Formats: sequence, structure tokens, C-alpha cells
Amino acid sequence: MKKVLLFLLAAALSVPAAFAQNDSEIQASVQKALSGSRFKGIQASVQNGVVNLTGNVDVVAAKFSADQKAHHVKGVTAVRNDIQVNAGSEVSDQQLQAKLQKSINYDMVGYGTTAFDAIGVQVHDGVAVLSGHAYGPVDASDAVAIVENTKGVRDVINNIEIDPVSPMDDQIRLAVFRKVYSFPMLSQFAMDPVKPIRIQVANGHVTLYGTVDTEAERNAAGIQANSVPGVFSVTNDIVVANASNEKPGK
Repeated sequence: MKKVLLFLLAAALSVPAAFAQNDSEIQASVQKALSGSRFKGIQASVQNGVVNLTGNVDVVAAKFSADQKAHHVKGVTAVRNDIQVNAGSEVSDQQLQAKLQKSINYDMVGYGTTAFDAIGVQVHDGVAVLSGHAYGPVDASDAVAIVENTKGVRDVINNIEIDPVSPMDDQIRLAVFRKVYSFPMLSQFAMDPVKPIRIQVANGHVTLYGTVDTEAERNAAGIQANSVPGVFSVTNDIVVANASNEKPGK
């Protein structure tokens, strides 16, 4: 009995040492995983398999990436992410918001689905909130990546809704696109990705977004969308720029 008690006591005493050894190995692995230049301002400590990340980075993407890398290290049971994002240059929320919206509109042009995305962004105290609709998960993740890699953004909240996958909706989407942009009054809006008429389709229901110059253009877009076979309804949320300055009857 005495031998058993001595054995259990020795085993209990060895547990903290074993944890310390494992934590040391985990910490070394985490530090190796975070050896890239974008992680140079990050420190990692480990206690009982839990990694605590601290320090500073330039963009939110680096903070999130460090968290993911730490989670993938063998032996890690949890990650506490206390990394701070540098404020960057002194710009107002309004300036940062305008910059992000422009980047989303222009940088995604090459993906070919700009007219089918209606993604907006608002910034408060450096926290960027993404909202609206995306044609698919790739478009949504591209928009998030643009914001996460912009200096001055302290955090990102992704509230983008992804349109349902539907071959019928795809047919309607393309048909509405052709109807709207082939209409002489509206063809000009295909030239500038900041001001296109954006087309969102969900189960046959169409919503139009964007900005046009006159009420006549807004109405024309709605009429063209309504004329497409298979469309159940059209919600026209297009905004008329400087609507208060437009003369009655124009």
C-alpha cells in the first residue's frame, strides 16, 4: 500500500513538469509558425496547452492569420487572441469608410460579377461592418480580405448575405443584366464600377441597388427588370444622386 501511495505521489509531482515540457515544445512550434515578417510584432506564451497571443500588427488580416496558425499547432487546446491592430495614419471613420467602399468596388472588377454584388461598408471607431449581398462565397470573402488588409481598420464584422445557389436565378440575373445595361438610357452605368446598377436575385425575386443621375433612369431600370420572364417581383432600391436638386418632371 505504501508503495502505491509513493507511486501516485511521484506521478502527481511529475504532472506539472510534464505540462511545462509540453508547453515549452508548443511555444517553440507556435513561434516557428509565426516566423513570417507580418507576425514580427506578435509574442506567444503557453500555459497548459492554451496559447496567449499578444503584441501589435499593422492589419486585421495578420491578427486573424496568427490565430489560425496557432490553432493548427499540435497540442494546442485553445487560443486567446489579445493582439492589437495598429491605428495607422490618423484618418476619420468617414475617410476610411470611403476608401474601403472604393476599394471593394474597384478591386473586385476583375472577378466579373461586380454588377451582381451589392456590398456596403460602415466604419465606427475603426471597426468596419460589411453588409449587403454577394453573388457567392468567393465574392464575399474577397470583399472581407480587402477590408482586413487595409491599414487603419481595427476589426471587421462580416454581415454579408450570400445569394442562394440556383441555376434559375442565374438565368434571371443574366437576363436582367442584359435588359438593364442594353437600354440606351442606362448603358452609361456599365462604364464606372463605383456607380453600376447592381442586381441581386433570390428565388426569382430581384432587388436593384446602385446610384443613377435621374428619377427617369431609376424608373427605367425597374421597368426593364420587370420585363424579364420568370421574375416574380422587383424591388427598386436604386438611389438618385442629388435627388433634391432634380427639377420636377425631369
